[in-house]
Amino acid sequence: MNLFFKKNINLQQSFLNTGFKVLLLSSLFLVSSLFSFSKSEAYPIFAQQNYQYPREANGRIVCANCHLAQKPVELEVPQAVLPDTVFEAVVQLPYDQQVQQVLGSGKKGELNVGMVLILPEGFQLAPADRVPEEIKKKVGKLYYQPYSPELKNILVVGPVPGKNYSEMVIPILSPDPAKDKGISYLKYPIYLGGNRGRGQLYPDGSKSNNTVYNSSVNGKVTSVTRTDKRGSFEITIETGSGTTVVEKIPAGPQVIVSEGQLIQVDQPLTNNPNVGGFGQKDVEVVLQNPARIQGLLVFFVFIILTQVFLVLKKKQFEKVQLAEMNF
Repeated sequence: MNLFFKKNINLQQSFLNTGFKVLLLSSLFLVSSLFSFSKSEAYPIFAQQNYQYPREANGRIVCANCHLAQKPVELEVPQAVLPDTVFEAVVQLPYDQQVQQVLGSGKKGELNVGMVLILPEGFQLAPADRVPEEIKKKVGKLYYQPYSPELKNILVVGPVPGKNYSEMVIPILSPDPAKDKGISYLKYPIYLGGNRGRGQLYPDGSKSNNTVYNSSVNGKVTSVTRTDKRGSFEITIETGSGTTVVEKIPAGPQVIVSEGQLIQVDQPLTNNPNVGGFGQKDVEVVLQNPARIQGLLVFFVFIILTQVFLVLKKKQFEKVQLAEMNF
């Protein structure tokens, strides 16, 4: 009987140990999955994490440090806006929606888009209760967030599906100089940076798998070896001095060199898989004083009345002349 209980206890302990190991492995897998997800989701906000302000002194928006290819972007805003009013800015990120980009896994997938909009001081994203229903329908399900708690006049969004959001509408609230003495009725610049597709570099300077890989030495390709099922390669190059250099190619770019081929330094070893790019656009908007418009309207009324009186006076003068001639 004691032997039976001992065996039963040992069996339970073994079962508990096995269950604990399974639970531990599951937890580790879940944590690693969450970490990987967070890392991939953090990709579009690298600028927020690494740059206090997104526009450099030379005018370049910092997204261009990672998205090296250039693509056009468009930004439309009204020529002038009144204080404390909501107006819309329309951002367009055109691209061929039939093309697919290389994902982090090396597979092909749809392009995402994102943008950063730098508004003048005092301008900000319009509160939900101030946005007209017509503009709300145009905005859709997009969620714009400030670049940082201190920079509420800078808005970012992305990554979002490019097929759905290659055109974005942003509701903007203009400031009121009567309430904010730091604001004047002037012409203000607005800066846009927009990208479609993944970047070619990470903020630390390392390459992503969405770019071309070049040879770091002169020499001869001795082997091209596939290292995993995802499509990563190792290219071994023998230099003139007899040393060997191994170039590691991640999954994504296609190798365009073969064994026995002589290559030069900086010669491409792969194609360039990038199909996206980044672009900038600057526009200006005038914060218009309502009193100026009212004064302009009054001026136009005086001009019209003056013209009417002039025509009436001319008709009167013509009648007098005609009466004198008949006399």
